[in-house]
Amino acid sequence: MSGILRRLLLRLADAGVFQPVWTERIGEEWRRNACRIWDIPPEVMAEFWADMNARFPGAMETDTQVYEASLRYSDPKDFHVIAAGLARRARCGLPQTPTVQVLTWNLKDFNRSELRRQGLDVYNPDRMLVQWWHAGSANMQDAIAMIPADYVALGREPEPLTATLHRERLYGLKNLVARQ
Repeated sequence: MSGILRRLLLRLADAGVFQPVWTERIGEEWRRNACRIWDIPPEVMAEFWADMNARFPGAMETDTQVYEASLRYSDPKDFHVIAAGLARRARCGLPQTPTVQVLTWNLKDFNRSELRRQGLDVYNPDRMLVQWWHAGSANMQDAIAMIPADYVALGREPEPLTATLHRERLYGLKNLVARQ
């Protein structure tokens, strides 16, 4: 996830809109890809990761291997992501309904019926953000209002919020913000 989307999601987690879940393997994959895609030095990504874990000490799931063994139809390279959600649901005693969502741009690698049978669901970030917007959270609008400052903090020239949302492929959220 990009720096803009990551900052937005973590702000929403800080505000209690959702609880993040990850594993060390998810963190390694994210850091490696961010370094490669956005040319961010590995030490900067390591600092981001340390900060994320300090801010959300309960986000880390460790015992996920057993959950990977039950998966068959999603992409095996993404079993670890699904397993993180399953481990969280089991550890927290959540019901077997989609109360745990996998958030990814890579929807094609996740078999929706397999996830539903496991009590999970999968969303792209835009769809999830639109749902949270419709839930009417004031925290949501406050977090979105900070995106232009995030954009500038990343060393870019100021631009309208809707332009940033478009660049981030958050088209549904952009339309809601534009109508506001």
